[in-house]
Amino acid sequence: MNDPVPAVTEAAATGEIASIFADIRQVLGVDVVNLIWRHLATIPGALPWAWRTLRPLYVDGTIATEAVALHADLALPRLPVFPPEAFAGADLLESDINAIREVLAAYDRTNAMAIVALFALLLRLDGESFALDAAAAHGGEPHQRPLPISLPALLNMADLAPATAELVLTLNRLGTRRDNPILASMYRHLAHWPSYLALIWAIIAPLDANGSLGRSIADAVAKARARAGRVVIRLGANSDLPVEPAIRTAIRAAVEPFTSDVIAKMLVICAVLRATSAAL
Repeated sequence: MNDPVPAVTEAAATGEIASIFADIRQVLGVDVVNLIWRHLATIPGALPWAWRTLRPLYVDGTIATEAVALHADLALPRLPVFPPEAFAGADLLESDINAIREVLAAYDRTNAMAIVALFALLLRLDGESFALDAAAAHGGEPHQRPLPISLPALLNMADLAPATAELVLTLNRLGTRRDNPILASMYRHLAHWPSYLALIWAIIAPLDANGSLGRSIADAVAKARARAGRVVIRLGANSDLPVEPAIRTAIRAAVEPFTSDVIAKMLVICAVLRATSAAL
């Protein structure tokens, strides 16, 4: 698998890292481990500290509760739902659309949780403290581990047809102003259906051009940071596990591009795609 940043593949993981990956899949209810966790696994000591710090708040529902609230509060551009004829015109069968919706559902589940959790991790690394308010004191709803969502293989960029690979890269530049943005894994999952990627470009590119996508992303980042503030005050003893200054610096550098760019933009884009690709 060609990862856009250094990462430990799930197939290559061993020992403690493999155990953590398995736990992440079970707790989050997904078949694959998100790139940020696999990236942290390349930094000695980073993944065990980060996961031990955040895991209790995934398990008790705190992160999920804040993620649901964040998702409901997103200021998304309003777009019409694709009619069945549009999918048919793109040679997408009902089985294709159902599989695409599963991919979008999996990323939609994890994006909001990831940005809230990772912002909370950054706030903890920066030594931020917050007053415990009454709502945050009670944590989230009782946690129900979600059923896993099956995903197709994560395609290598080198294995894609040249036009499809270029379309993936073109899509990845939407919603970012960074010169070399991290490649969002969702597009590689959706590359099984190049015609759907073309539909994505047709609806997302105008939003990027007129500035509405950027405004939605900036709004999502601000709201995610606020939600993370409610999460970080619930971090208990696990958040004080010893971590060397060099590792803290490396974790911060690893997490920042995800919270401020790739996860933030994909949180909004994935939500828009789910709305436009919903069943009529």
